Amino acid sequence: MTETLFSELTKENEAGHPGFWRLPATLDLALAEWSKAGPVAYVESEYFGGLGEENSAVWRAGRLALGPLHQLEFDPVPAQGSPVIRALRELGVQPGDSFDEFTALGLDRHRHSENWV
Repeated sequence: MTETLFSELTKENEAGHPGFWRLPATLDLALAEWSKAGPVAYVESEYFGGLGEENSAVWRAGRLALGPLHQLEFDPVPAQGSPVIRALRELGVQPGDSFDEFTALGLDRHRHSENWV
């Protein structure tokens, strides 16, 4: 979610969804609706120099199925995985021979949304 798209999807002076950087407050309704056709995840990940934060949520069959999950910069990674990894697992992603689910999908090649949007 780029800053421009976030601005387009939110009304003036409207805050985003609590706990997320750029999840428009009403987008969760659309995500729930879309999930009736199959599971949908919203994930945020921001890292610099190995430190960062993650947020995620997954909708399935029109309802919130996982989350919202949050991991702050200095929080230890839970044994069950980071918020993004847990969301990808909820979608059914398997790591296969890759390091993790994120790498298995090739998301590591798209770390900077400004470069591919």
